[in-house]
Amino acid sequence: NGTKKFWDFMRTHDSVSILIFNTSRQCFVVVKQFRPAVYMCEVERHHPQVFQNQDKESFSSLESPLPAVVGVTYELCAGIVDKPGLSLEEIACEEVLEECGYRVSIADLRKITSYRSGVGVTGSRQTLFYAEVNDQMRTSGGGGQPEEGELIEVVEIPLEESMKFAYDETFPKTMGVIFSFMWFHNNIAPKLPKK
Repeated sequence: NGTKKFWDFMRTHDSVSILIFNTSRQCFVVVKQFRPAVYMCEVERHHPQVFQNQDKESFSSLESPLPAVVGVTYELCAGIVDKPGLSLEEIACEEVLEECGYRVSIADLRKITSYRSGVGVTGSRQTLFYAEVNDQMRTSGGGGQPEEGELIEVVEIPLEESMKFAYDETFPKTMGVIFSFMWFHNNIAPKLPKK
């Protein structure tokens, strides 16, 4: 009938994510960071009028701005694939060191799977790896690269609390955290030495 259809599409990079398990302390190593998009979704939920007006003034003059913590999420260590000379594994090793402070080699990585993320808008591919680390492999505190605007806190989730954490909605998290914890419990946990 001649009406134009518009697609939402945003070009973006593919990415890698890494499920990190510290065998010294029997815990998962994840990151916690502020995500502006998550924060803005919370602003819209609490102050819908801001988006109805599409008006910068009404946002900057919110009487009760929400605390930054509402935009914080728990995520797997991850990074975008934006270095043409490096393999996915090499990028994953760099991210583990930068974000979480552990030095891992390609041999320490096990590919779990790859999948599409952000299918509504970006459709990019993410590849998920698993890495076991121990306390001796930690060479720094991690925290990402502040010069790139990364403010990352490294968080440890004890193995015995991990599935409770995965389903606890009071801790905002990505699907990657939930899926990878389930993968671990199905594939790795049964082979761990019994206490």
